Amino acid sequence: MKKDISKPKIYYPIIALILLIFFVISFITNILNSIIVDVKTSFDLSLTLTGLLPFSFFIAYGVMSIPAGFLSEKYSDKKLLTISFLVMMIASLGFVIFPSYVVFSVTLFSLGCCMAVLQVVINPMLRVAGGEEHFAFNSVLAQVVFGLASFASPYLYQKIVNSDSKENFITEILRSSVPDNMPWASLYVVFLVICFVLVLIVLSTKYPDFKKNEDEKAGDSSSYLDLLKNKWTLLFFISIFCYTGIEQGIGNWISQFLKQYHGFDEKTIGANTVAYFWAMLTIGCLLGLVLLKIMDSRKILIMASIAAITSLLFALNGSAEVALICFPLVGFFISVMWSIIFSLALNSVSAHHGSLSGILCTGITGAAIIPFIIGWIGELLSLKTGMFFLLIPMGFVLSIGFWASPLVNNKTISLKKSNL
Repeated sequence: MKKDISKPKIYYPIIALILLIFFVISFITNILNSIIVDVKTSFDLSLTLTGLLPFSFFIAYGVMSIPAGFLSEKYSDKKLLTISFLVMMIASLGFVIFPSYVVFSVTLFSLGCCMAVLQVVINPMLRVAGGEEHFAFNSVLAQVVFGLASFASPYLYQKIVNSDSKENFITEILRSSVPDNMPWASLYVVFLVICFVLVLIVLSTKYPDFKKNEDEKAGDSSSYLDLLKNKWTLLFFISIFCYTGIEQGIGNWISQFLKQYHGFDEKTIGANTVAYFWAMLTIGCLLGLVLLKIMDSRKILIMASIAAITSLLFALNGSAEVALICFPLVGFFISVMWSIIFSLALNSVSAHHGSLSGILCTGITGAAIIPFIIGWIGELLSLKTGMFFLLIPMGFVLSIGFWASPLVNNKTISLKKSNL
């Protein structure tokens, strides 16, 4: 019997809301790449304790992702989005009032828990709202938005930290709310305001009356047990673990690497290189949007992985000028990895996509553990040696292009004229 191929309705306002949420997730998440050297200095931290900061944030995904799947069954998407942004407001306010290393770690963990809920909610939501055949394309589009936000956040950091607060009324207000020796902390005042605006947007958005398919929902414990018996679940969990570890392992340590090995200032060249890393990730996503329309996603993943490994080797072993070019190039080549891995995962199982999304988002703990491993190795040996560890997860991502076998391939356009 043929499957019903009637064209599904696409909900553009919901897609727009999801893209906005991706922007905010990225803006708040990846600012840590820029401020981490300042945080290290402000609290006088070792490399290991510095590595615990991204650990505090991303380990929350491991704690909250699967519970978030159950919550998505009990509560509406609107309610979960609203509560998440409210908690993020409170967490940001807590750090602004009590700016210390311990409170900052708790704040990062709280923000990470909320991000986990958001990711679990919006990924299946995007698949339903945009159609499963277009999910790879829409996911890369979301990654473009994600990259734009990550590109913008270092410049906000520079604006607040480097500018004369007396010449800018807004900057003066922001910096007056935190200790004089911690101007970077005023970013969390900005995050508080952003989350408040998002609460208003989420509450005012009109949600269409559409229902997720049964396989989009996060089921009960039996659905998770069924998925955990499936080899594809484990393989793609490891894949997400590796990718997020690569992304954050590079992003978090670029500035410190450039300062330690090439003497570049973290507030200027370091922050700019982090911004370029995310800018190139965004540009790479734009190219990925085109390639996914004409090529199998697995072939794209293989080519991107080989190029990313090559760029990283040049960045770590080359001169200062080479490092400034090749670190952003790594961002360019890893740009399509998240979207392709996530879409391959969801398209490799026939049911329980909501539960699978929760398991996959648990894999985001790679962004906690791999940067910490880099810092730990850096403490024992050297930061450069620690960053060589990234070759292991990069090698695993490369392997995905050879063993992945999705039930639904990404929809492509033939460049050859049809004879029919």
